[in-house]
Amino acid sequence: MSGRHQQRLKLVQWACTAFCLAVAAQGTWAQAVYRCEANGRVAYSHEPCPGAKAVDTTPTQGLDKSSGVSRKGADVRRDETNRTFSEAVRPITGKTHEERITMHRRFKLSELAKVECRLLDERIPAEQAAETQAAPSNLKDAQMALFKSRKRYRELGC
Repeated sequence: MSGRHQQRLKLVQWACTAFCLAVAAQGTWAQAVYRCEANGRVAYSHEPCPGAKAVDTTPTQGLDKSSGVSRKGADVRRDETNRTFSEAVRPITGKTHEERITMHRRFKLSELAKVECRLLDERIPAEQAAETQAAPSNLKDAQMALFKSRKRYRELGC
C-alpha cells in the first residue's frame, strides 16, 4: 500500500469513529417521571414530591398489531443504535450503556458535583428501600429524605 492510500484509510477510520461517537452522544436521556398522590388526587411530574413513585417511561417498540411490523420512532431507533455502539465498545471502556449515558450527562459537571452525584447514586436506592420498609410512624420521614435526595439529584443534573 502506498503512503497516500494509508493516509486516506486512516482519515476514513477517523471519520467513522467520529461519526459513531457523535451518534452515541445523542443518547436518549429519559427524564424521570414521578407519580404523586395528594389529597386523593394523582398527578405526574418531572419534579419529585414527598412519597413519589418513579414511573417507567421507557419508549415502546412500536409494533403494529394489524401487520406485525415493527414501526419504531426515531428515539427508539437512536437508542438501539446507541445500545449497539455501547456493547461494541464495552470491552474497551468496561462500561454498560447506562453507565456511558450517565458519564456523558455528568461530563460538564464540576468535580464537586460529580462526587455528590456518586454519593446520591448510593443514597437514593438505600432511601427507596428504607421507604418501602418503613413503619407507618416513620414513613413521612423516609419519604421526605428520599424527596430531598431526588430533588438534589435533579438540581445537580446527575
